[in-house]
Amino acid sequence: MKVEKGYAFNSTRQTFLATQLRVANTHYQRMVGLMGTARTAFCDGDGLWIVPCRGVHTFAMRYAIDVVYLDRENKVIHVHDNVRPWRLTPVMAEAATVLELPAHTAWSTGTKIGDAVEIKFTREIEDVSLVGS
Repeated sequence: MKVEKGYAFNSTRQTFLATQLRVANTHYQRMVGLMGTARTAFCDGDGLWIVPCRGVHTFAMRYAIDVVYLDRENKVIHVHDNVRPWRLTPVMAEAATVLELPAHTAWSTGTKIGDAVEIKFTREIEDVSLVGS
């Protein structure tokens, strides 16, 4: 399901992480992630929320990204800054979802472990469920 006008807001730091947030919540969308993008870079304000997710890869990508791991309450539990193409990030058992953001977004927003992140979309996403994940 394509969702428009989503955002991720770090309410602890009072700053936006993404203002053009998309969600990847099917097996196919999670597997492909950002590989399908034709652009050579992720633009400021872009983001991909992967639900559920405990770790990501950057295979076949052409640009670096930040990876922010969130728990079930959308608290930051781990941050990987500037993950270059053709890499694997660690699998974090306590993660429920992951935000993929343009490289250095976490640093420029001061995002740290323990920060609370608010994720909203303009319409409800009925098929996003963390139950049983």
